[in-house]
Amino acid sequence: MKRFLILLSILLSLSLSSQQIIPLDEKSYSDSLQNIIKNTAPNTSKVNACFLLSNYYRNRDSLLSKKYLETGKAFIKNSPFLSAKYHYYEGQYNLDRNKKKAAASYLKAIKELAEFRNEESEFMQSLAWYNYAVTQKDKEGYPFLVKTILEKSIPLIKKYETSKNLGFLYTQLAIILTYNAEFAKAENYNNKALGILEKNAPHSAELLYAYLNSTSNFCYQAKGDEAKKFLDKAEKLIAPYPESSANASYYYAKTLYCITKQKNAEALPVIDKGIFYAKKFNQNLLAQMFYFNKYDILKKLKKYNEAKNTLEDVLAEKTLAVDLNNRKTIYKQLSVLNEEMGNAKEALAWEQKYSTLNDSLNTENVKLEINKIESKFNAAEKERKIALLNAEKNQKDLEVSRKNSYLWGLSLILLLVLSLLIFLFIIFRKNKKISEQKINDIKQKEELSLTRAILDGEERERERIARDLHDGLGGMLAGVKINFSTWSSSHLHPEKHSDFYRILGQLDNSVSELRHVARNLMPESLLNFGLETALSDLCEFYTRKDLTIDFQAMNINKKLPLNIQLNIYRIVQELLANAIKHADASNILLQCSQTGENFFITIEDDGKGFGNSKEQNPKSMGLRNLKNRVDYMKGIMEINSDCQGTTINIELSTHGE
Repeated sequence: MKRFLILLSILLSLSLSSQQIIPLDEKSYSDSLQNIIKNTAPNTSKVNACFLLSNYYRNRDSLLSKKYLETGKAFIKNSPFLSAKYHYYEGQYNLDRNKKKAAASYLKAIKELAEFRNEESEFMQSLAWYNYAVTQKDKEGYPFLVKTILEKSIPLIKKYETSKNLGFLYTQLAIILTYNAEFAKAENYNNKALGILEKNAPHSAELLYAYLNSTSNFCYQAKGDEAKKFLDKAEKLIAPYPESSANASYYYAKTLYCITKQKNAEALPVIDKGIFYAKKFNQNLLAQMFYFNKYDILKKLKKYNEAKNTLEDVLAEKTLAVDLNNRKTIYKQLSVLNEEMGNAKEALAWEQKYSTLNDSLNTENVKLEINKIESKFNAAEKERKIALLNAEKNQKDLEVSRKNSYLWGLSLILLLVLSLLIFLFIIFRKNKKISEQKINDIKQKEELSLTRAILDGEERERERIARDLHDGLGGMLAGVKINFSTWSSSHLHPEKHSDFYRILGQLDNSVSELRHVARNLMPESLLNFGLETALSDLCEFYTRKDLTIDFQAMNINKKLPLNIQLNIYRIVQELLANAIKHADASNILLQCSQTGENFFITIEDDGKGFGNSKEQNPKSMGLRNLKNRVDYMKGIMEINSDCQGTTINIELSTHGE
């Protein structure tokens, strides 16, 4: 499943960056558009034909695409609507070449198209909003893309319920949800798309891609039989068009199906057909995806040399490897492959490249967090200076007031005495309250600073220990294991020396356990996939035969600052550890939800409650540490415990410090 998600991440980037729906009968489509340009058709028809041809050739022949775009622009004669359409197709031309230029063109198109209240204008606005969000994906992330589709694109054309454009947008939203492992939601939007397209566009490319998206969604859930139903429908749709560029996408979906059903030998000729179409239509990224799958299958078939050559070619071609996360994955695969082949030296070399790149990526994440912290500090420093200037101003105003009171007092001595006594009394009361408040504020700040120092120190020590275990001792043990594996393959017989191989297995298990401990000290899933995935992994780790943990997550913001996510993770980790260690429970329910800037945690177990033993006392060290973390996040905690179980409710603030 993890491998599928790696491939899905790459394929999603492919789907978004190369989003282009062309009719399946491509030759008739392009010929009819060229005939319009050649014949004495009205300028409006020629302009539209040029723009559509520019879009058709944008990934096949960039020079020809540019030529048709500029030709269409030259045909425009004082038509604001056609000028607005030009900006849209200018964005299409630059979408895979220069996202900044493409974004600017889409925004111009949206602004100018909004002046026209007709169906075509609203269709183009919806697609322009969608493609603009695609250009911003790397900067804003997938939530922005989903929000734009739901709040901008779909509302513009939802009133046209039979439109294939609406079906197309539903499929694009389904792709994003599939990538985020929201398979049920993705299936829902795929079904909405199919309901529109099967009835109103039964022979369209949009329907083909809806079938292929449904196939992929079920493949990533390992539901091969369900995937086959949609793959068969896609095959019937594409079969009459052997010259269509969509064949490459069809064969990729068929490759996923073969892998899901573990039909490795059958997948190889399917991949070769897919490579043929991908290269024919300059779909370089998709071609490299086919090669990556081919490597994986050759490895499973133990054709190690062919698998190694295929993966090295993928790395050398650079289309996939230009993305650092993809390159890291390829390095890791080459290390594992060489280890299985007995090439210890090469395995170590690839492992070192993987570790170096992985450390580099982690360092960049750390730098980003440091920059955020520095920005917060600079803002706080500016606020402190402003407050200091205001205090000085208030002090000067107070001094002026006292001088005026003194001058008035010289002329009215009796009134001065009375006024002075009243004034001093008021000042005394006021200063006393201010002093008490300042003392309380200082105490709270000192307690918060102490708690922050303790928690930060704990996390730094955890990170240091995890890094030393994983990179130091873990690397050394991995090297020893690889050397033993290489030596034994040429000196020992598996049956005659079974004890040695048993010990070698124990060494392998020890390396895995060591890395597991390192991940527990500093959860890698939290850094890579966010809080919700890390909490789910934590619950799965604690689950065993006699203990069921039901984890429910609702509306958790994936953009929470890393230090907030880490503190929430540690609180939940302490809660689960206490419940498992002391409660003797059979069932644990963990609920985590977020509303605005408030984060709620509820944990219930059916154990024996706190009782009277010292280790189960609510004032024990474990719960004191838990309370410190809750106080640090300006939260409140409520504990209810009796002989039938324990319930703990926690409310935290995610507003920051």
